[in-house]
Amino acid sequence: MLSAIRNTLRVPVTTATRLFQTSVVQASDKFDHKRIPLEDEGVQGEKIVDLDSALKVKQNLFPTLDSDNLLFNGMLYKDLPICNIRVSHNNTIFTLTDAAGTVKVIRSCGMEGFKNTKKGTNIAAQTTAISIATRAIDRGFKTIRVRVQGLGPGRLAAVKGLQMGGLEIISITDNTHVSWNPPRARKARRL
Repeated sequence: MLSAIRNTLRVPVTTATRLFQTSVVQASDKFDHKRIPLEDEGVQGEKIVDLDSALKVKQNLFPTLDSDNLLFNGMLYKDLPICNIRVSHNNTIFTLTDAAGTVKVIRSCGMEGFKNTKKGTNIAAQTTAISIATRAIDRGFKTIRVRVQGLGPGRLAAVKGLQMGGLEIISITDNTHVSWNPPRARKARRL
């Protein structure tokens, strides 16, 4: 069989094999420039779950009936100020209130100078969080509770920015609205 192939091709079989091998190598080199980078270029520490060193200690992380009466830096848990973070795909809005709900400070990514699509990024959320943390410390707030509402790229970056700004975060509550019977969706966009 091999002799018949050699006679018809008039080429040694090893040369034909070598040609097939080079074509495979060229095919794999063709798509190297389209690879996605392995590293994410997001905010430093965004994907880290360890937001606070207190979480490293094995404690009861869920609230109990006595949680409202616990003391944190000389204040009762129920008297701690609350930082409400409203996250959307277009913007991130921070509202710092006292325990009664009186608004003390409001900041958003647009107020920090980010415009258009840059308002919805995680870098804008972290920068705004650091800004509101410095304003909160200037007003005398050192320990806060955090309430996050909505889905967007700045969720974790906002909480990380509050911690980087010098605030001590006691609890993080996710208050995102979930509709179990949503209205009918819009028709699909034609592309």
